[in-house]
Amino acid sequence: MKVEHSAMANAIRALSMDAVQQANSGHPGMPMGMADVATVLFSKFLHFDPRRPDWANRDRFVLSAGHGSMLLYSLLHLTGYPDMTIGELRNFRQMGAKTAGHPEFGHASGIETTTGPLGQGIANAAGFALAERILAARFGPKVIDHYTYCIAGDGCLMEGISHEAASFAGHLKLGKLVVLFDDNRISIDGPTDLSVSDDQLARFAASGWHVLDCDGHDPKAIEEAIEAAKNDPRPSLVACRTIIGYGAPNKEGTAATHGAPLGADEIAAARTRLDWSAAPFEIPDAVLDAWRLVGARGGARCAAWEETVAGMDRERRDELMRVLAGKLPAGWDKALKAHLDHLVADKPKLATRKASQDAIAVIQPHLPEMVGGSADLTGSNLTRTGGMTPVSAADFGGSYVYYGVREHGMAAIMNGMALHGGIMPFGATFLVFTDYCRPSIRLAALMGIQVIYVMTHDSIGLGEDGPTHQPVEHLASLRAMPGLRVFRPADAVETAEAWKLSVEHRDGPSLLALSRQGTPTLRTRVNDNLTARGGYVMEEASDDAKVTIIATGTEVQTALDARKLLQAEGVPTRVVSMPCTELFDAQAADYRVATLGKDTLKVAVEAAAAWGWERYVGTDGVVIGMDSFGASAPAPELYEHFGITAAHIAAAVRDKLS
Repeated sequence: MKVEHSAMANAIRALSMDAVQQANSGHPGMPMGMADVATVLFSKFLHFDPRRPDWANRDRFVLSAGHGSMLLYSLLHLTGYPDMTIGELRNFRQMGAKTAGHPEFGHASGIETTTGPLGQGIANAAGFALAERILAARFGPKVIDHYTYCIAGDGCLMEGISHEAASFAGHLKLGKLVVLFDDNRISIDGPTDLSVSDDQLARFAASGWHVLDCDGHDPKAIEEAIEAAKNDPRPSLVACRTIIGYGAPNKEGTAATHGAPLGADEIAAARTRLDWSAAPFEIPDAVLDAWRLVGARGGARCAAWEETVAGMDRERRDELMRVLAGKLPAGWDKALKAHLDHLVADKPKLATRKASQDAIAVIQPHLPEMVGGSADLTGSNLTRTGGMTPVSAADFGGSYVYYGVREHGMAAIMNGMALHGGIMPFGATFLVFTDYCRPSIRLAALMGIQVIYVMTHDSIGLGEDGPTHQPVEHLASLRAMPGLRVFRPADAVETAEAWKLSVEHRDGPSLLALSRQGTPTLRTRVNDNLTARGGYVMEEASDDAKVTIIATGTEVQTALDARKLLQAEGVPTRVVSMPCTELFDAQAADYRVATLGKDTLKVAVEAAAAWGWERYVGTDGVVIGMDSFGASAPAPELYEHFGITAAHIAAAVRDKLS
């Protein structure tokens, strides 16, 4: 028996309203409104295989409007993803369920990214589409050739990040990106004309997109629109005119359906209106069978792709499998080890941003999956090396992306690239502009994905650009974020070690905070990666230590200078370099106690907000840092003005010991 489109779409509507009602929490309106679009997309276009959810050449589906998560969960259950059981739908928004309030990457197969903060998904989708193009250029279109589809709402398009992502995708002509705009013209406050009157089609067309619209409840019109989008070489925006809460006779088309259960009476009325007589969480056999056939359809395509891969020459096939699995090749760090030996022998005085560029230069040639970039600060961040060629609309074979002044978009696009697989993205701006990147950095940490942030100009040491560009509170704020490793290396050796750790860390993001000003090479040996301990003794006291100075970045040299002053006065002093507090906190307790120096006066020094250092110096210790914004002046004058000098450190120790 042929099952009509309407019955398949109504299965999504029923599951969505029932799950939200049972949870007494959630957003039924969007899934009910976009059920027709999603049914056409999944049944007619999307290439996927629930039995092989990690199939590398599957189409990617991103739900940017993550509040409508029951749309995705319903689709995953109906198409046969084994871990999305009806029990999971019944437990929507409950502790331990895979069906979180907003989709969370890693909770269940088929959830390609974590969404909820509006607009993030559009930028993630641009990252997926860019990764597809880069890998297709590297391994060939017979091996990598798929689309990225994204459902986005009015709120997504209001967010500024959507402008950055749209401009970026249009510039690079990411033609395998299709955004399906849920044009329901309702937001939480009510009709969208309360706050916005943009012509979204004109806006995206101005950014180089192919744009069209359709009736979001007419399956034939939806199919024709998606087909047209696929056949255009530009990224496409399809404005699907929908009714939020479609099928709820008294609430559809209103904000009442957006973020609250419909209520028992309205659900009963909706069942009548939709001609849906099944009990809550029950799907008629014929409808479920029709959906399971949709899920089974991708198996043959997946098998054909596996045959294509099997036919590749062995070296290329092994390399493809390696990068898709996120494995590092044997001997990848041989050149890096030689580089470290040279640093110890030559002892260069370098800004750590320059030391970072030198590390990239010896790492990236051995890891072609590394794709770097900068938000219009390449010459300042020093993220491009001689062998890295630009990615462009004409040539996706490069390894460097010019993101333009789009910091937030860059960070979210990198998330999409990392989630796609086969790419190890790193991107850069000034540390102060992590404020622009922060929502996407947070999501990378929440998802536990490998993205590397190269954040330069890390303190008042950047000098004359002044307090608008001098980060103060940023290190403390970033260290407070769970799952993010923040490195502030003291010299070229620690910088190279931090790069090695970042490349090897597959389960979360890493951030390198790097200096504009030069700093001497302090480390004298590189037998062990001491940065991996998070903190270690850089210089011991000449006798039983009375003082331990803990410092990061360029202030480690300042701490060493203070040590000389104190030692000369008969105060045995040791210096601890603390390049990564997260790694230090993970060490065994006895190591941490020994490193910080039991029964010594502890002094922390960092040209940044003092918050957080009390954990290491204790209530009797001293923290020397910033308690205000910076100023515009040459860097040496700033350090003197704010009291972050060897003389000030020594004076603080004398006062404390007296």
